Amino acid sequence: MSRIIAGAAGGTPLQTVPGSLTRPTTDRVKEALFSRLDAFDVISGARVLDLYAGSGSLGVESCSRGAQTVDLVESDAKASAVCQRNADLINGVLGRKAVTVHRSKVEPFLERAAATATWDLVFLDPPYPLEEVALSAALEKLAPHLSPAAVVVVERSSRSPEPGWPGGLARFAEKKYGETRLWYAEPFVPDAIDPDVVDQDLAGQDVVDQD
Repeated sequence: MSRIIAGAAGGTPLQTVPGSLTRPTTDRVKEALFSRLDAFDVISGARVLDLYAGSGSLGVESCSRGAQTVDLVESDAKASAVCQRNADLINGVLGRKAVTVHRSKVEPFLERAAATATWDLVFLDPPYPLEEVALSAALEKLAPHLSPAAVVVVERSSRSPEPGWPGGLARFAEKKYGETRLWYAEPFVPDAIDPDVVDQDLAGQDVVDQD
C-alpha cells in the first residue's frame, strides 16, 4: 500500500491506480529521494510540478513536507481521478487547496503555461515505454519555467539511457536503486546548488543496490 511517508499527513494511505499502466515509485525509493531533497533544502515553500503524475504520490508527499503549491499533471482518466482523490486528501489535512490536478498531456500543459509560471521542484516519472525523444522534448518545454535554483528529478528504468538534457538544464547527480534510477538536474546557473551538499556522502540515507 502506498502512503505519505512524512510531514503533516505522514502515515496516511494513498489511493493507487488500478491496473498495470502506471509504475508507482516504491516507498523505499521515495524515502531515499526525499532524504536527498531535504538535504538540498528545496521542499519547504516550494512550487512543485509533478509531470506524468500517476497517483500523484510524489507531489502530495512534497505538500505534506511543506511545499507551498503542487500541480499534478496526468492525462489518463483513471489515474487523474486517483490524483484528485489524493489531492483532496492532502488538501483536507492542510485545510487549504494546495494541490491542483490537471488532466492533460505533459507537452500541451507546458505549452499552455503562462510565460511567468515557474516551479522550484519538478518530478518527471514517465512510463518506461515513453521514448527518449519525447522525454527530451518535455524537458525542453519545461526548462523556461524553472526558477533559478530549481531541482528537476527524472525517474527512469536503470536500463534506460541518461535523459537528453536541453540547453539550460544540466545533470548534477544520479542514483540507482535496483531497477530504478533517479537523475537530478538544475538550471544551468553557477552555484544554483551548493556543491558541498551535492558531494556529501549520503550513503547512510539512501543505499544503492548492487545488481
